[in-house]
Amino acid sequence: MKQEFATLPNGLRVVFEPNTSEVVYCGYVVRAGTRHEAPGDSGMAHFIEHMSFKGTARRRAWHVNNYLERVGGSLNAYTNKQETVFHAAVLRPDFRRAADVLTDIVFRSTFPQRELEKEAEVVCDEIDAYRDTPSDLIFDEFEGMIFEGHPLGRDILGDKTRLRQYTREDLLRHSRRFFVPSNAVFFVYGRLDFGAVVRTLTRLTADLPVQEGPLVAGGTTLFPALPLSPYTPRKVRVERGTHQAHVLLGGRACSGRDEGRFALAFLTNLLGGETMNSRLNAALRERAGLVYTVDAYSYVYPDSGVWQVYFGCDAQDVLRCCRLVEQELRRVIDTPLSPAQLAAVKKQQAGQHGIARENRELYAQTFGKVYANYGEPYDRDADLERMLALTASELQDFAARTFDPAHITTLIYG
Repeated sequence: MKQEFATLPNGLRVVFEPNTSEVVYCGYVVRAGTRHEAPGDSGMAHFIEHMSFKGTARRRAWHVNNYLERVGGSLNAYTNKQETVFHAAVLRPDFRRAADVLTDIVFRSTFPQRELEKEAEVVCDEIDAYRDTPSDLIFDEFEGMIFEGHPLGRDILGDKTRLRQYTREDLLRHSRRFFVPSNAVFFVYGRLDFGAVVRTLTRLTADLPVQEGPLVAGGTTLFPALPLSPYTPRKVRVERGTHQAHVLLGGRACSGRDEGRFALAFLTNLLGGETMNSRLNAALRERAGLVYTVDAYSYVYPDSGVWQVYFGCDAQDVLRCCRLVEQELRRVIDTPLSPAQLAAVKKQQAGQHGIARENRELYAQTFGKVYANYGEPYDRDADLERMLALTASELQDFAARTFDPAHITTLIYG
């Protein structure tokens, strides 16, 4: 269905898409991710996400956390490199309730000092748990290598010493700069009237000052990213005393503005998507019996992107597994898909796309983030059509540019 858009007088942008469900998915995308932290504000974006649930000018923490749950709804948030997302799911009659509490925690959080000190310890425990999970930790360290010297290489969770030093004033300083209406998008997916949605948000945000966000000029200019640091591929091995070796290899890829993003998604799925018939799973697990898990990932930012292959194996098998991965990468570079192979892969991807459509919550967040970061509607059917129109030659050319062995970084734990 067609999306509708509005911009409120305070600069808040709203994107809405109707559907027939009795469940409404909604939330705020605030362009305040890890990459937007000041150099000395390690983990600030993620910490503010936590602290936003600890009390507002209108509600105490218990009221925030209970407000939607007592009507059967859900309220949650997450932080990544690019943005912080606050999201809710409620039955249709409770939409105003969801919009109310979401607006409160995004724009009116008070960050009480007593809660701040307790929550810092919670996040420190989260950091410890993360560091005890090498299959997760390796991704952050790898991205730090890919974007060394650039904000995209920062760790989302931050530094424990710095977290324990933060004061209420520190969080207010950051939130007053980034958590303003003109730096946010409110997304709604549900069986609602768009005019009523806009009127509701206008009332709920009427007291918020008109303030130009740091990433927006007049509410329209897309954020100016810092220039990327030079990328130098390298191979690093870290001894972590794990029973299994964990390996991540990959490199930089195209940005979310580049037409190549469709080929990137296509080839990532071909190589190591969630299906058992992916090329890497067939090579490393089914034929060689060397791994339990091997996956390929890719993701894009407005100014860059990353592709990765992860696997875990016995330490003595690392080099052999790396060679097998490189062989599969070389295969997509050197050997174009035959017409039958291309048709089969496209049929599989179309089926996966159709199944993914049923995840309405993820879809709502996706079109909210696309509008927040690119100022454009998200048309998943048009994206699928563009992917299904790819030729074998286009895929081969993209693979040659992206998977060149000379551009690969490798990180090995164990």
